[in-house]
Amino acid sequence: MVSRTTAGAEGEVVVLLIGMRINRFRAVHLWVPTMLAMLRMLRELARGPSRGLRAKVLLTASPRTYYVVQYWESKEKLYAYATAPDAFHHEVWARINRAERAGRLRGQVGIWHEAYVVPEGSYEAVYADMPAFGLAEAYGQVPLERRGRYAADRFAYRAARPRREPVREKAD
Repeated sequence: MVSRTTAGAEGEVVVLLIGMRINRFRAVHLWVPTMLAMLRMLRELARGPSRGLRAKVLLTASPRTYYVVQYWESKEKLYAYATAPDAFHHEVWARINRAERAGRLRGQVGIWHEAYVVPEGSYEAVYADMPAFGLAEAYGQVPLERRGRYAADRFAYRAARPRREPVREKAD
């Protein structure tokens, strides 16, 4: 019997894809530090869960391209980490900016990121006989039946939220 689950995410989901591309394999002195910096930032975030990183998946797209899919608590926490003067990210970006201004990175190693804020009703997931992975690692797993057997049902799912009563003005 196949055990099927879905991600327990409710509300909006913040996803960051961030990575590097080795443009010149011989530029080891540039791309190895870039890769190590990425790993060091992930360790820093793991030691400080209050910064907002919920889960991550390390991936490779080719022998040249490596990236991380990150799931964040909120876009505000993502922005806060990206701009925090005490975060290793701040130091890395300062180094990269200096190297770019000096022309030392051109064509050697590429870096990139894409950030997405995905509203509720715009994501769904299915896991069959899988441990918590990706979105389910970030938000927990729930039995598939809780959100619906079909993708359309899971897309239609909305977290139960208390209804706000409309504000009525008093008549004088």
